[in-house]
Amino acid sequence: MQSFHKVVEADFDAVNRLIVAKLHSDVDLVENIGQYIVDAGGKRLRPLLVLLAAKALGYQGQQHIELAAIIEFIHTATLLHDDVVDVSALRRGRPSANAQWGNAPSVLVGDFLYSRAFQMMVAVGNIDVMAIMSDTTNVISEGEVQQLVNAKDPDVTEQNYMAVIHKKTAALFEAACETGAVIAGVSSEQRANIKQIGYHLGVAFQLVDDALDYHGNTESLGKNVGDDLAEGKPTLPLIYTMAQGTPQEAALIRTAIQRGGVDKLQHIISIVRERGGLEYTMRCANRHADEALTLIDQLPTSPFQSALADLTRFSVSRSI
Repeated sequence: MQSFHKVVEADFDAVNRLIVAKLHSDVDLVENIGQYIVDAGGKRLRPLLVLLAAKALGYQGQQHIELAAIIEFIHTATLLHDDVVDVSALRRGRPSANAQWGNAPSVLVGDFLYSRAFQMMVAVGNIDVMAIMSDTTNVISEGEVQQLVNAKDPDVTEQNYMAVIHKKTAALFEAACETGAVIAGVSSEQRANIKQIGYHLGVAFQLVDDALDYHGNTESLGKNVGDDLAEGKPTLPLIYTMAQGTPQEAALIRTAIQRGGVDKLQHIISIVRERGGLEYTMRCANRHADEALTLIDQLPTSPFQSALADLTRFSVSRSI
């Protein structure tokens, strides 16, 4: 358990118990798949952000537990859908749900988790929370569709790429922080501040993920190295490398993106490293982490503020 977990350990345990309770369904397959993906672990950074944001802003109630579970259900639903779209075989080091049960059950259980999350939101009964979460799920869907459109397109720009990772990843980090602020009843300025923390943290986290796809290993990543290239995803390490490399190197990467597949993976990894694609991506990630840390410094001093800073540093410490 990381230091940023320990400061809200009791609340985090309560979130996990609530997740298990709310996974209950009269349909065994729903419960089995939902339990399988939740049991796969992960650090649950998004629900953790709800807990830390609410506590850092002085919240004393219990609704942050429900909000954290809601955020995790929405995140889990997106994972189930993403793995079907990406034809992913591994998730967090285990066979993905679609590899285990097939595409149709995975999609439908993802739908169940979305609807369960919205049932729980109604029970919380906060219209601002419902507005944030309904907007966020819509933005995430747009991001996933845009990523699909971008697949196998080597002409995707860095600006377009950044817009996609904002929508598909950072938006849920923003929502986790902002809903914590809403239930804490803070000013609009404090709410906007902590939402920006979520944005910068989410972008940094995704940038590191995209860099690790060309550096990590299957065991540490929990997915196959080179999955992004296999799916023809033009992520920042490739976008930068095409701009910096020789015409021949750029042509090789363009062809790999257009075709998908990993037959040239090791050669492309070498080029990405030589042309600074990983270093550039990590510089961008660290810049966003620094922005988040600057905003965190503006929060009231507390163990929860310190934990947010630790979490931010952790997000970019999965070094390449």
